[in-house]
Amino acid sequence: MKLKQILYFILPCLIWGSTWFAIKFQLGQVDPLVSVMYRFLIAGLLLIAFSAIRKLNLRYTLREHLLMVLQGMILFGFNYWLVYLAEENLASGVVAIIFSFSIFTNIFFNYLLLKGKIRKEVMGGAVLGIGGTLLIFSHELQSSEQIAIGYQAILFCFGSIVLASLGNILSKYNQNRKLPVIQTNAFSMTYGSLSMMLMVPLSGRSFSFEATFPYIASLLYLSILGSIVAFTLYLKLVGDIGPDRAGYTTLIAPVIALIISSFFENYQWGLAAAIGILLLFAGNFLALKLKPLKTQ
Repeated sequence: MKLKQILYFILPCLIWGSTWFAIKFQLGQVDPLVSVMYRFLIAGLLLIAFSAIRKLNLRYTLREHLLMVLQGMILFGFNYWLVYLAEENLASGVVAIIFSFSIFTNIFFNYLLLKGKIRKEVMGGAVLGIGGTLLIFSHELQSSEQIAIGYQAILFCFGSIVLASLGNILSKYNQNRKLPVIQTNAFSMTYGSLSMMLMVPLSGRSFSFEATFPYIASLLYLSILGSIVAFTLYLKLVGDIGPDRAGYTTLIAPVIALIISSFFENYQWGLAAAIGILLLFAGNFLALKLKPLKTQ
């Protein structure tokens, strides 16, 4: 990997490892749907303003805007709505660990939609990963009521994983069409937030805002670092080395997230959870066959 690609890899890992915990401060008085809308509206408008100041091209065809609308709805809208809903009932570190499954959906959709290669090791890795996730999940559940809530949360997680991977594939497709990452993200994040804005009345929810330091600080952190910086670098990495190899970030960020969750959310490490994490990461490494990252 080139030095810039190493930075594209490391910085999103560090940022996203902490954003799982930051999302917890977005949950409470404000509906998750509205919080997602705020996050990407701020990020999108800041990126549009940055692009205008830097005199970057902001003129695109209707077809290109439609592609940005689709990317925004998938990657910066419904994907994150499901993440926020999952974190209402699961520790942030657990959600981050489950989200590492996106490495498999990245590989699958890269093969299906972009004609990338898929290896038989992925199947073996998936079996290990699923077993590991079930062990981690079982550690979180203490009662039948928690099981019902937990299964709903894990469905939210896997729905988000599918959308995130499709968003990555679409970003790669857009970059192949020479659409620049910064301007594409600027419009996509704005469109994604507007789609969430439309969903608020359609789903019977209402707009609100929490004027507290934790909510505002976490919102700005998620908008600027978690969205603008991390996504710009990560999607550049996707464009450079492909969504399957870029999926390595899903191995590192959950470790950071679970460590943070242990300190601040009182996540308890049990034997089942520890074995589950080992199986999950073993599955991910097997799926990628421990090959070093390199440009295609």
